[in-house]
Amino acid sequence: MNLFKKLFSRCKSADTALSEGQRQADEQPTKSAEKHYDGTRIYDDTDYSMKYLIVGLGNVGEEYEGTRHNAGFMVVEALAKAVGTAEKPVKWTLERKAYRAEFRLKGRTVVMIRPTTYMNLSGEAVRYWLQAERVPLENLLVVVDDIALPLGTLRMKKQGSGGGHNGLGNIEQVLGSHNYCRLRVGVGNNFSRGRQIDYVLGAFDEEELAVLQPRIEAACEAVKCFVTQGPDRAMNQYNTKG
Repeated sequence: MNLFKKLFSRCKSADTALSEGQRQADEQPTKSAEKHYDGTRIYDDTDYSMKYLIVGLGNVGEEYEGTRHNAGFMVVEALAKAVGTAEKPVKWTLERKAYRAEFRLKGRTVVMIRPTTYMNLSGEAVRYWLQAERVPLENLLVVVDDIALPLGTLRMKKQGSGGGHNGLGNIEQVLGSHNYCRLRVGVGNNFSRGRQIDYVLGAFDEEELAVLQPRIEAACEAVKCFVTQGPDRAMNQYNTKG
């Protein structure tokens, strides 16, 4: 009997200590998410509708630098330089399945990636970073080269098929959806029959780069407009007419 009383007393003391600890924890002030104001609405850091994923498609490796198939890489690289400053540059870091960079734009968090999976498996990187960053599908923008458009032509769409592009095709397959925004950058189709692969994996020449450079700058502005004002405004303002 004495043993039972001792055990009961110890359990009661433990319950009292737990209750007191819980009471003290409940009385601790809860740290609320930091509030922000972007000029139109108040939001906090848990509002994932204010987070965007911009994907530049291409192939990693020195042998692919400056090639037509890497037009997507070229746009996000230019955007990182454009939004960064000498005091606070936007830096790329090698992370899982991609090089990653991040910056803030008018209250939005913008994450950019350059997949390291190579073009044909781009969907793996896109799916991983959508999930890792908790970005809603409507806030995804994929920047990609397009041989069906004249050099430097920009064409943003809110959805659509891959159009024969292996990178877009893999993204659609992996995500199970084609309902995401894409910004196509025209690289032209100046190649003979059967030479498409050689053409897209070939480097831009100096004349092409002279045409393309200002269009890359326009593409950067289109991406920023997508983030801050939405795809409809970006399409109206930056889609090349004709």
